[in-house]
Amino acid sequence: MSGHACSRVWRPAFPVSPRITLSTLRRGGGDPCLRVQPDGVLWRATRTPEGPVLLRLAADPGAGEVSAHAWGPGGPWALDAVPDLLGAGDDPVTFAPRPEHPRLVAAWRARPAWRVCRSRAVFEALSAAALEQRVTGQEAHAAWRRLVLRFGEVAPGPAGVEGTAAHGMRVPPAPRDWAAIPTWEWLQAGVEDARRRVVLQAAQVAGRLEQTLDLGHPGADPTLGERIAAALRVVPGVGVWTAAEVRQRAHGDPDAFSWSDFHVARNVSWALTGQVLDDVGCAEVIECYRPHRYRVQRLLELDGASRPRRGPRMRLPTHLPRGR
Repeated sequence: MSGHACSRVWRPAFPVSPRITLSTLRRGGGDPCLRVQPDGVLWRATRTPEGPVLLRLAADPGAGEVSAHAWGPGGPWALDAVPDLLGAGDDPVTFAPRPEHPRLVAAWRARPAWRVCRSRAVFEALSAAALEQRVTGQEAHAAWRRLVLRFGEVAPGPAGVEGTAAHGMRVPPAPRDWAAIPTWEWLQAGVEDARRRVVLQAAQVAGRLEQTLDLGHPGADPTLGERIAAALRVVPGVGVWTAAEVRQRAHGDPDAFSWSDFHVARNVSWALTGQVLDDVGCAEVIECYRPHRYRVQRLLELDGASRPRRGPRMRLPTHLPRGR
């Protein structure tokens, strides 16, 4: 390993899997900010209030502990946040899948080590979610990878050393760095002006966005979810879907269902009832799971629940969007 690392061992009171819990933070298989080794060891490059950090997490189920190592100025902060990151603040005790929803019962039973994560990285989650608006996941992940590789900085520690498991990992650009990206670079990444503006508007108020964490943990107070969503939606271009995507990852909100998504309500309703329903119909089905509606969504996603598809797949664009 390169450079000085600080470390800690956390012994949670529940089973923990960094790979499963933090899978929602990974923006595609080529994400330069999050990497998982075949043995389950997870690496994450991110920004903290104290600076950039590279975090290594390794769970030992037999010993009931998680070993964490961190490099960079944000290391001590990141280590203190490990329990929150891996779901210590998430309380599923009141979640009880109903017998009439056997797919959900099985998904929950099969994943005792999954919890809703809380990354505490609001702007990071929002910038990535903005790139995912109105496009396919493949397009969004390609844009994220290109922009982070070009304008993010090399993560601290072993990320800068060839031959290490973390070699080449990048810390996402800081708000000021996103704001400095030339227009043509966004176009080369396939990001049109509407999505670019959302990231730039958020960059201008990044400090205020991070302050939404001070409102508290939505898992402890379900009424906080809508207040956090309202604060996030002050940013032009941030709607119900984008705010939910941020709350799921940065705030650890177990009720932040991805409404207004082209697939989520349809897939969830099909998995629970055998019928493909829109947002309104799905909302009626999962109302009984409030304040755990995102928990329902993510468990079914992890279980691979997807309605049968009929018809051609959406084709990816083969040209650059025009700028004005």
